[in-house]
Amino acid sequence: MSSVHVVSKELIHQGMRMLKYLPVNIVDSVITFVANIKFGDLSPFGIRRPNKGPFYLKEAAGRSPILDVGTIAKIKDGSIKVIPSHIMRIENNKVIFGNNTEKEFDAIMFATGYKSVANKWLKDNYKYVLNEDGMPKNAFPKHWKGEHGLYCAGLSRRGLFGVKFDAEAIADDINRNLHY
Repeated sequence: MSSVHVVSKELIHQGMRMLKYLPVNIVDSVITFVANIKFGDLSPFGIRRPNKGPFYLKEAAGRSPILDVGTIAKIKDGSIKVIPSHIMRIENNKVIFGNNTEKEFDAIMFATGYKSVANKWLKDNYKYVLNEDGMPKNAFPKHWKGEHGLYCAGLSRRGLFGVKFDAEAIADDINRNLHY
């Protein structure tokens, strides 16, 4: 089961304004409460809320553990499926999960959580895109590009804007490579 906060851009802005006057734990409680009313219980879809609030996690880890509302709509309508099991191994375009489910994919993207652990599951292949700490080997703004078809998104420490930048750059690079 994935662990993320589902918070709209509007709630993020409200929370940031509230942080000027209130402690983080109160802002997290209010924003999480409102988000729960607005988006409902997502645990039937394989998504649970972390124990700590979104602004606490942003302050403590420098990351925005937030899932965008457009993604939530796609999960609810079945366009995107959350697979509630860990990956055992990858064989070409087939992924074998811990519950022995096998699925084939055109593209595989990993959300590694709040601290990169990609080096563990990439084994020796991490060197094509990440350093020893699981962070991008290349400097910004080409930090997302690795070798041998490996990319990393969201590790620039630039919040949601950085994730957007990475995703667009990766999509553009894949598109360029498909047309050669």
